[in-house]
Amino acid sequence: MANTGNAGIGVIGGSGFYSFLDDVTEVRVDTPYGAPSDSLFLGGIGGRRVAFLPRHGRGHHLPPHRINYRANLWALRSVGVRQVLGPCAVGGLRPEYGPGTLLVPDQLVDRTKNRASTYFDGLPLPGGDVPNVVHVPLADPYCPVGRAAAVAAARGRGWEAVDGGTLVVVEGPRFSTRAESLWHRAQGGSVVGMTGHPEAALARELELCYTSLTLVTDLDAGAESGEGVSHEEVLRVFAANVDRLRSVLFDAVAALPEDGARDCLCAKALGGTDPGFALP
Repeated sequence: MANTGNAGIGVIGGSGFYSFLDDVTEVRVDTPYGAPSDSLFLGGIGGRRVAFLPRHGRGHHLPPHRINYRANLWALRSVGVRQVLGPCAVGGLRPEYGPGTLLVPDQLVDRTKNRASTYFDGLPLPGGDVPNVVHVPLADPYCPVGRAAAVAAARGRGWEAVDGGTLVVVEGPRFSTRAESLWHRAQGGSVVGMTGHPEAALARELELCYTSLTLVTDLDAGAESGEGVSHEEVLRVFAANVDRLRSVLFDAVAALPEDGARDCLCAKALGGTDPGFALP
């Protein structure tokens, strides 16, 4: 079914967030890359139209390496989204980033292995268009405007967010070995997660603003001295912080600029280059 809604801001995250929207409409979207993780849930927050997409599906049935990231970002843009907030749970690579830390990264390291991470792969789309060879800049992978809004929103809620840091994204679904964790930290990583890539890269290729908000749920294997990370621990800490994370997200949404006021690199990443297909 084609989409029938419109929203300027997208949130990719927990399946329960959309239950707090006003006048929620569930919209199914088809894309040239297949189905997204779930329907989009469109509604209002403080006068802004928002599209929520459960990253793992509403039943949390999709592991990180099986998420159709290309379909997810394409679907959001197709309903009018131009700015995206992507909260995710991560492990702290440094002792000072313990459980309950909110870190808004400004850098990204990709350590994944088997994910489709570009729209410019040269393969024909179902309609016959063939993407051109395009190389977008990703030196600074996150929108500076979105980052500032997220940090200010957290501080406004009494949550002193870490402003900047490097998110290392691993393939998953397993957690890191101690050696891997220590290596990630030695290379400058701040936190490690499984879902931050290729979201940021794909958003840039679609000229979307993308901001990650990482909630530390545990110390990664190389930063703790116990038996290592457990899935149960991650879920427990996330549940304990989900209410204030939701409040920060909603405040950040309200602080984002109107689409016509975007004046950052994200909004002109293609630089007028013909991608070889029509952007949704």
